[in-house]
Amino acid sequence: MLGLAARRGDQLSALAAELSAEFSNTSAASVHTYPLDVTDADALQAAGDDFLARGGAPDIVVACAGVSIGTLTECREDLAVIRRILDINVYGLAATFSPFIPSMRQRGKGRLVGIASVAGIRGLPGAEAYSASKAAAIAYLESLRVEFFGSGVKVVTIAPGYIATPMTAHNPYPMPFMLSADEAARRFARAIERGASYTVIPWQMGLVAKGLRLLPNWLYDRLFARAPHKPRLL
Repeated sequence: MLGLAARRGDQLSALAAELSAEFSNTSAASVHTYPLDVTDADALQAAGDDFLARGGAPDIVVACAGVSIGTLTECREDLAVIRRILDINVYGLAATFSPFIPSMRQRGKGRLVGIASVAGIRGLPGAEAYSASKAAAIAYLESLRVEFFGSGVKVVTIAPGYIATPMTAHNPYPMPFMLSADEAARRFARAIERGASYTVIPWQMGLVAKGLRLLPNWLYDRLFARAPHKPRLL
């Protein structure tokens, strides 16, 4: 049994129909959709209750909702955008997991999967909200992982690099090691299956991330101060 939640109900229904046809000869044929916003904890709780009533504790819960918009703290009109990004990218993780944690803990198995980003490793200019949200996501997921240590429930943190989606389509700068959405999904699935505690995908971006961590502040600042910014789409 598969449960899908997203804001755009029409696209959600189309995906559910496609998956139902693909899984028609398997036990996973049951696909249920929940049109909602991940910042609406009540809607997520209702969706979770419905899913649990139909199929019991899930094997895997993936919290992957996220937005990336250029922001400048100096622009007052961006403050609402900053709040929205933090609500979706951080609060949305907790709101997505919360309905399922009691049953998964009781069963003593399962995986909670959170999608972070390499942008959470060092702060990027013009991306105050996005970098902050993904750094918070990494720390939140680590806290959750330690909390569930020994319980049988694994917490998987995936920090992607660039993936060819509408989110990256507006980026006015080179995006090295970009993956297609399908290839990224396959690599995510392998990481989830092996229960990776933390992984950067693709691995090349993992090397870049490690290098960025090691740079002293004075050098990092000099190298990235003039880096191109993601557009502000207000």
